[in-house]
Amino acid sequence: MLKNPATKYRPAPAVDLRDRQWPSRTLTAPPIWCSVDLRDGNQALAVPMNVAQKLDLFQTLLGCGFKEIEVGFPSASNTEFAFNRRLIEEHRIPDDVTVQVLVQAREDLIERTIESLVGAKRVIIHLYNSTSPAQRRVVFGKSREEIKAIAVQGARWIRDRLHRLQGTDVRLQYSPESFSATELDFALEISEAVMAVWQPTPERKMILNLPCTVEVATPNVYADQIEWMCRNIRDRDSLIISLHTHNDRCTGVAATELGLLAGADRVEGTLFGNGERTGNQIGRAHV
Repeated sequence: MLKNPATKYRPAPAVDLRDRQWPSRTLTAPPIWCSVDLRDGNQALAVPMNVAQKLDLFQTLLGCGFKEIEVGFPSASNTEFAFNRRLIEEHRIPDDVTVQVLVQAREDLIERTIESLVGAKRVIIHLYNSTSPAQRRVVFGKSREEIKAIAVQGARWIRDRLHRLQGTDVRLQYSPESFSATELDFALEISEAVMAVWQPTPERKMILNLPCTVEVATPNVYADQIEWMCRNIRDRDSLIISLHTHNDRCTGVAATELGLLAGADRVEGTLFGNGERTGNQIGRAHV
């Protein structure tokens, strides 16, 4: 065992952004808010909510005024799938509210997810796969090109099934899941590869979600990452840049606010601080 365990930690890599603009900006307008209490918050509970409890919380979130609500991970369990179907079949979703669902880049899960959305009026399909060096090496044993191929194939599987949601207003969202620990050039490369499949436009924007999946650096580093992506990604005017921070260092709100200064448009989080790995919060973020 190390006599001084602190010696095993390395400084967070700095972002080469010497002319960063976010420190001199002021927030003058609210972002797009998306509640993920019913998914990320629910996953954090020792005993996850049943369908009836999720219906109650959905009504509460509507009462708070949310217009985008991540309702769950419908391919993960029968409970999650049944909740989606209850919302749609019982006409519980107001016309001006968009529900969001999360899915991994796996064909069987994408198929189940599409099934869960038939008949909905407005939806966001949120595709993700993990991209960090540690995940590539330890979990997947795959190269950057192979990980990019997973994202591209997932995007194609979704695109090729959209005809089954005829009459539904569908928006597409992609997350390089472990963005905050991923090399920026690779985060850019894989995001643009997904964009090439989905072909977003300024009139029909795609959501690019850039999560601080595990908070391993100070909030200013995350802000630098967001500003770098906003500056360098192609067709920025065809994107809604979204944030999803976690609170491992208890600076999730600060990272969100600095990410907005850095150019992001949207925030995903939970009202009560529930979420994977010590939570994510939007209830205390303000402009």
